[in-house]
Amino acid sequence: MSYKIAIAEYQAEYVVKKSRFIARLLPVRNREEVNAAVAKARADYPDARHHCWAYLLGPPADARGAGMNDDGEPAGTAGRPILNVLQHGHLGDVLVIVVRYFGGIKLGAGGLVRAYSAATREAVEAAPCRQREQLACWRARGDFACEQPLRHWLDQHGGYLDSVCYGEQVQLDLRAPAAQAETLAALCAAHRISLEELI
Repeated sequence: MSYKIAIAEYQAEYVVKKSRFIARLLPVRNREEVNAAVAKARADYPDARHHCWAYLLGPPADARGAGMNDDGEPAGTAGRPILNVLQHGHLGDVLVIVVRYFGGIKLGAGGLVRAYSAATREAVEAAPCRQREQLACWRARGDFACEQPLRHWLDQHGGYLDSVCYGEQVQLDLRAPAAQAETLAALCAAHRISLEELI
């Protein structure tokens, strides 16, 4: 499925009743990158009251992974509105963290939903993006030494590692641009990795 992805981190700010909502949008490929980005936002804005977020992995209308966090705001007033904007937007493989500085005037539940939604929408609509290449799914199996070259190849070719299973061999389920099928097959042949395309 074809969809757009952000090509760089982007930040937008929305102010209402003296409260600042700083929306940081960035491309992510997995939950580890989400966790690292949220930790960095907390470090960058340590004095903010809330660091609320939501992410989508995969296309916006059919994500294979999604998550959200209200970070102390009333339940459903921050993470859910951020996620709703992402699900109805044009970007996939995306994380939005909205950092809130309280301005002294309470917004109420409805006001919070509107503010978090508006901040997210501003970031989504203005972020630089490009079309993601069509991805295909493969399953690779080999000895444990094959994992590192596959991970490196995925990083270099815009691919993703969906899961790793360790047994007598290592099994890696991955997604990569369909146009790179020949180079992936060549890498696997060179490292004696069995490769099958998943439907």
